[in-house]
Amino acid sequence: MHWNNYFIPTTRETPAEAIVPSHQLMLRAGLVKQLVAGAYIYLPLGYRVLQKITNIVREEMNRAGAIELHMPAMHPVELWMETGRVEAMGDTLIHLPDQEWRSGTVLGPTHEEIITHIVRSFVNSYKQLPINLYQIQTKFRDEKRPKSGVLRTREFLMKDAYSFHTSWVDLDREYRSMYDTYCRIYKRCGLPYVAVEAESGAMGGDASHEFMVATDAGEDILVRTGDSSYAANLERAAIAPPSTRSSTASPLESLQEVHTPHVGSVEQVSRFLGCQPADLIKTIIFVADDQPLVALVRGDHEVNEAKLRKAAQVRSLVAADPETIRKVTCAEVGFAGPVGLQVRIIVDQAVPQMQNAVTGANKTDYHLKGVNPGRDFEIKEVADIRLPVAGDSAPNGQPLVFEKCIEIGHVFKLGTKYSVSMKAHYQDAQGQNHPCIMGCYGIGVNRIMAAAIEAHHDDAGIIWPMSITPFQVLITTLDSGDELVISAARQLYDGLTQHGWEVLWDDRELRPGPKFMDADLIGVPLRLTIGKKNISQGLVELKVRNAAEVHKLSVTDALTRTDQLIREALATYQS
Repeated sequence: MHWNNYFIPTTRETPAEAIVPSHQLMLRAGLVKQLVAGAYIYLPLGYRVLQKITNIVREEMNRAGAIELHMPAMHPVELWMETGRVEAMGDTLIHLPDQEWRSGTVLGPTHEEIITHIVRSFVNSYKQLPINLYQIQTKFRDEKRPKSGVLRTREFLMKDAYSFHTSWVDLDREYRSMYDTYCRIYKRCGLPYVAVEAESGAMGGDASHEFMVATDAGEDILVRTGDSSYAANLERAAIAPPSTRSSTASPLESLQEVHTPHVGSVEQVSRFLGCQPADLIKTIIFVADDQPLVALVRGDHEVNEAKLRKAAQVRSLVAADPETIRKVTCAEVGFAGPVGLQVRIIVDQAVPQMQNAVTGANKTDYHLKGVNPGRDFEIKEVADIRLPVAGDSAPNGQPLVFEKCIEIGHVFKLGTKYSVSMKAHYQDAQGQNHPCIMGCYGIGVNRIMAAAIEAHHDDAGIIWPMSITPFQVLITTLDSGDELVISAARQLYDGLTQHGWEVLWDDRELRPGPKFMDADLIGVPLRLTIGKKNISQGLVELKVRNAAEVHKLSVTDALTRTDQLIREALATYQS
């Protein structure tokens, strides 16, 4: 491909709206252009990268035995109503009410309902299972604050796969297969990924793992140990119990009621009483399966609702409204405490180690000082129910490290959440009906592209992994009017193309400086530079994008060495 005949609108200026490196470089290198907030045009260079990623995903899914299909982006809302996810997805679900025929449709952010509808329509016997169906399709979500380029958008490209089984053993086997498949995909894409335990969230299910790439541009938090013996996302991360309170701790104070007018938050109470947030016991009231539930955490900690739901073994968990709080505590919001409460209380494992704490008095405008767990209120249930913070340790005792990251994929064991609600059943050998046991496996294709740039760039531009680069080689001619220069360039171009490599020939009439700047910006891994001075001695320059050295070789040696470097680089990404 000749640069003059291609379309690569590079720019020197960093767009004001771009904050993270991947967004900046995708715009500057002419990979994408924003059409409207949350929707991007993939320009030719960027689309080549996207196609390569898509091909890797498709090859590995097919290798794992999954079967590709294509489902519509527009769904009848009735299917979403069957599973109750119209409410669960909330504002994320885009409804289309402007025309009568569209009043009952939504744009799909995911396809669990559709794939389950397909399977219930055609699968009725255990002999037809297991099966794993996948697609690579555009998805939509009503993202309120699109940002960070293609990392948070309203329209995005996903690979989503759904497996159906007759047993949990089969699901476990397929889950492991998909986990391994994802590892191969990310390795082939050149990503420094980390697989972590995760929460399933609105997807539901019993177990899940996320695949992350650590980067300051990320909006998720990866929690792991320095020795890599443990890793999880923030919501899933387990925390080791605190050390047992020393027997030489301070004497227990007597319980004292203190007037704290109009002081309800942790920060306000701490300032008013001259104590630290860690000295407070925070009392959070929820409604769990229609019954009040109290969670106790230290004042400088936050309740993790996913952990609390599991500890309480309830299906639904929502924050209590002010009226419920008043009924439970006989006080206004901000003055709840565990002393005297006659409801179920789950205590975070850090709370029993506290002494002479401060809590609400269950009396408007009053707090209690000198509160001691076990003496002033009974502890019946203790669990890890909070988010981790700096200074915590993993269950194996290793200190936890926190890193920003990008989520690039997620695998779930869905179980029967969707098959039960949508009646996707199969008959066993005895003719008995059972709900299919399901798995779900998603990859953000656009996010792989952005994550690769976040992981591989420098101040000059992108450094593409060889496996997903738009071109493997860039030939830069500096004296385009010189016959020797053009002859050598053509020999290299034709030779590399015949070897099956993708070559971009920068034949523009520009000074060397702008050409080299564009070469570094678009990030092609190998650059062959041909100038009048060197070629008169029979030499061309070979430079690897992420190396400082420039090697002068004969045209024949340059061809051989370039071919070798491409093959060696691609081999490093194979599993």
